[in-house]
Amino acid sequence: MPPEPLILAFDTSAAHCAAALLCGDRLLVSRQEAMDKGQAERLMPLLEEVLAEAQAGWRDLSALGVGVGPGNFTGIRIAVAAARGLALSLGLPAIGVSRFEALAVNTPRPVLVSLDARRDHVWLCPLKANGGSLPQGTAAGAVLAEPGSLPEELADSHLPVLGHAAAEIARGTGGKALGPGLPVAEGVARLAVERRHHPAPPPAPLYLRPADAAPPADPPPLILP
Repeated sequence: MPPEPLILAFDTSAAHCAAALLCGDRLLVSRQEAMDKGQAERLMPLLEEVLAEAQAGWRDLSALGVGVGPGNFTGIRIAVAAARGLALSLGLPAIGVSRFEALAVNTPRPVLVSLDARRDHVWLCPLKANGGSLPQGTAAGAVLAEPGSLPEELADSHLPVLGHAAAEIARGTGGKALGPGLPVAEGVARLAVERRHHPAPPPAPLYLRPADAAPPADPPPLILP
C-alpha cells in the first residue's frame, strides 16, 4: 500500500502566519501566529518548524496548499509567491484555495461565508449545497456588503452564516450563525488533499478589490542616456 500523502499548507492572507501539516486525513501539526506585519520574514522559519515537529523534511511532501485570499494584498502575494517557488524547486503540485472554502471545510452546505473587508464591510460568498468548489482564482458570487444591510439576493435567504460578524449577518438572512470552522491553514490542507490529482494552473492571488496604496503623485525620474 502506498504511503499516505503528506501535505503542507499555509496562509498569510490576514493578520496571521498560519501553517498545517496533514498525513492523509490526519492532522500532524497546526500553527497560527497573530501578526499584523512580518509574515515575509516569519513564513519560511514557521514552515521549517512545522516540518521539524513532525520529523519530516521538504522531500517527504506530496503537495503544497496555499491560501490565495481574499484578504491582505501584501500577505496574499507573500504566500502565493512562496508556494510557487517551493513547488518549482521541489517538483510538487501547489494547490490554491480561497479563504471562503478553507473556512467552510466540514461545515454543512449551503452556507454563507463572511470575511472582514475592513471599513465596516464584509465579503460574503454563498457556497452551494452540491459541494461544488469555486474555480481557482475566483470567488463566484462574492459580494461586498455591510453586515446590517445585505444585498437583496441574500436578505431573508435563510442561509446559515459562518465567519466574521456571523450573528449580525444571520439576523438578515434569517438563518443560523455557525461557530468557527477549522483553522484556515488546516482547511487549505484538507482541500489540497482532495484536489492534488486534479490539474490546475499555478496558484494565483485572489484580489476582490485594488490595493489600498495609491500611486505616487510625483513623476518618475528621468533616465539620461
